Amino acid sequence: MDSDQITGVYGKVSGLPAPVSAHVSEEQLPEVRIYTVTAEWIQSDLVQSSRLRYSQQWTLIADSNNHQSIRTVLPPGPCAPVSGELLSELSPVHGLRAVVRETGSQQLLEIWDRHGLRKCLNLSALNIHGRVYDDSQFGCLSWSECERKLLYVAESSRSSSAETRSRESASRKDRSVYREDWGEALTGKSVPVLCVVDLHHGAVDVLQGVPPDVSPGQALWAPGSQSVFFVGWCLEPFRLGLKFCSNRRSALFRLSLDGLCECISGDNLSVSCPRLSPDGSMLIYLQGRVFGPHNQCHSVQQLDLKSWKTSTLLDVVSRPQAGEFAGVYEALPSHCWSADGQKVVFSSAVRNWKDVFMLDRRTKKVTSLSDNLSDLSKVYGSWKLLTLQRDLMVVCCSSPNSPPTLRVGFLPSAGETVTWRTLQQPVMTFDYPWKVLDVTPPSEEDNRCYPGLDFGAVLVKPSRLICETRTPLVVFIHGGPHSQFPAEWNSTTAGLVELGFAVLMVNYRGSTGFGQDSILSLIGQIGSQDVQDVQRAVMAALQIDKTLDPKRLAVIGGSHGGFLSCHMIGQYPDFYRACAARNPVINAATLLGTSDIVDWRYTSAGFHFSYDNIPTAETLAAMLQKSPITHAALIKAPVLLMLGGKDRRVSPHQGLELYKVLKSRGSPVRLLWFPEDGHSLSRVDTQGHGENHQPQEHTTHQEPPSRQAPQYKAKRPTANTKPRDVRPTAPTHDGQSRTSQNHHHSMPYSGGQNAAKSTQNKSNAQMCPHQPPKNKASPRKPCRPLPQTESELRTVRNRNQNSNRNRPDPNDAYPKPKADHPPPTQKKTYSHPNIQTTPRTHKTLDTQVDFTSLPLTLRRKHSLKE
Repeated sequence: MDSDQITGVYGKVSGLPAPVSAHVSEEQLPEVRIYTVTAEWIQSDLVQSSRLRYSQQWTLIADSNNHQSIRTVLPPGPCAPVSGELLSELSPVHGLRAVVRETGSQQLLEIWDRHGLRKCLNLSALNIHGRVYDDSQFGCLSWSECERKLLYVAESSRSSSAETRSRESASRKDRSVYREDWGEALTGKSVPVLCVVDLHHGAVDVLQGVPPDVSPGQALWAPGSQSVFFVGWCLEPFRLGLKFCSNRRSALFRLSLDGLCECISGDNLSVSCPRLSPDGSMLIYLQGRVFGPHNQCHSVQQLDLKSWKTSTLLDVVSRPQAGEFAGVYEALPSHCWSADGQKVVFSSAVRNWKDVFMLDRRTKKVTSLSDNLSDLSKVYGSWKLLTLQRDLMVVCCSSPNSPPTLRVGFLPSAGETVTWRTLQQPVMTFDYPWKVLDVTPPSEEDNRCYPGLDFGAVLVKPSRLICETRTPLVVFIHGGPHSQFPAEWNSTTAGLVELGFAVLMVNYRGSTGFGQDSILSLIGQIGSQDVQDVQRAVMAALQIDKTLDPKRLAVIGGSHGGFLSCHMIGQYPDFYRACAARNPVINAATLLGTSDIVDWRYTSAGFHFSYDNIPTAETLAAMLQKSPITHAALIKAPVLLMLGGKDRRVSPHQGLELYKVLKSRGSPVRLLWFPEDGHSLSRVDTQGHGENHQPQEHTTHQEPPSRQAPQYKAKRPTANTKPRDVRPTAPTHDGQSRTSQNHHHSMPYSGGQNAAKSTQNKSNAQMCPHQPPKNKASPRKPCRPLPQTESELRTVRNRNQNSNRNRPDPNDAYPKPKADHPPPTQKKTYSHPNIQTTPRTHKTLDTQVDFTSLPLTLRRKHSLKE
């Protein structure tokens, strides 16, 4: 399959929009009640290499007597682009809209009402603080009850500590001082502060009294708006990465506006997501363990604001029974309370699904609110709650064959079910069949400390066979490792299926949705238990579905999924035919000192972490033994590595370590380097480029003794993708010669004579398996006898002087043509006593050009363009 087809398929599946947030407002008229649902969507645009955000509104008309019965849903209005908005929030009473907007280097705070823009403050020009936080970890935007004040989080001003010195000298002094931040995806976010805007006076104040050893975030107003609640993360003795890590030591605080601060949660715990009930009498939040697994099953705590007593509303689920609630594994929505303050609604993982649940505070009973899961033909595999306001739920539903759908429904009364109404269907759906597999490990693979655990997988297949043959299978492994592949829409999976592959998404033991015991079972067992689970799931899929081709298997994954992908091709070298790994962990021992979550590196190998840990030989040996680098010598399959130059979670040197090992052994490997991307490789231009290099179908398997080159198809250059070459030991970053089409992003390279010869030696390093071999080097001519007499010596000197006139310049990367070059149908070979090479050629989309037939100026010009 050519690159145009792959690009077209990826653009098709990745450009489908998905809702990311929603808000509900209500208006009571004499005979009807009107609800307005505003949803914000996100959509990838490959042309602009960006993600577009836009909003859309729906009007729902309900009966006045029975306001939970939707009578009419009016067609939505046109989509309105949301440009530059970092944060936005509607006030609870008058419907004012606060927006933090970024325009160039300026950050503005705007207040909108029904008549237009009411107020605008230039936060950057005020110079009270640094940049406003808009991330999900710290960021917030909260209205006070009187709707005259706004609360948000921003970076502290670095010059605020230089009151007695000039601003210039303070800046010069601080420029070289190391400033810790909160790691991956939070680079530059170091010292957050709580900020309050007085909209009446247009003044911004930084709240004082926050303990100096914590970083505040996720703030909200307390009842009466004279104090605020916030989560404070411990930053001593040094900061650990927060992204995707719910195990960081933190506490819940209350801070009064006059600077009095008190801790209102327990010590040595991890807390997050404080949510205040509508009547202001109860505060709930999530609580978990410190250190250990970086993601975990949470308990839900409730704080009575009258008695100031804390109790457990919902405990951690260690091991759920079949069909039961499996625990809370993700953040609570910002609006999750029922109108009467007696119910809490949230979404969470449950085995291979994601569902919406309702927790009754009085009975502590948890109820599923999605459609009946017994009839798989009528349900979505994933339900995610966007918001709950006025008892109206707005949810996003999807399946592996159905992109996100926006639905609404009112909270049900006791004993009733939800009547769901669809607001927005996806632009297109697909007829891919999919099913969920439940896998039980055999007794020899059981975990001794946590026996009897099972796991699952989701299998997605093309609707029909290509060319009446068996379907090749791509094994897709999630990262984390404590995350999940629910049966939801995934553009990578959809793209592969559209191209004719079946995809198996594996939720090995340690994935979320299977209880806390399953998560804990993976501690100290990485590289063995999870590897066995993936292989067990693949064998189960091949046994259940005979249309899958066991001779054409590929494996892909990122982060810990890349770690497992490389393990699979190393531990089962004759089983998998290709591998693609994004920012993989290759050597846990060398990663120890470079990752922003050093605690997980100890925990995953089965060691206790403390801040003052110093690596020992035992620790490093255990980490090395669990790493895929130990199996690198056995790898036979072609490997594609994709690395982010700004990755702070898994250093890109991890992938480079495997790359160099495979290169030194002549194993087929290719590396794509994205200098401006991080761990998730989530930039649109990155994904648009990387998707073209997913492992493609291999009809034959290459054994390592032959040292065959990887058989990757060439990719047509695009204007929006700019990965850089990686040249640790050679002129090219992927083991190809410079004759390859795939070097449309290559930087100009002009080596000496040895470099030119080395480049020419690799002229046939990579080619399509169906492409005939290019011209081979001519056999070496026999050596001339040494001159014996003075006349013979003069003859040799004259011959050498004449031949030097047309000899290739050793400082030119390409040999210069002779005056009488051979006809175009012939290939001229330049001989060397020890090295045989072929002329430099460049294969275009339609023709093949012999560089020896081009004028010198054109050849040099073309070299610079490459």
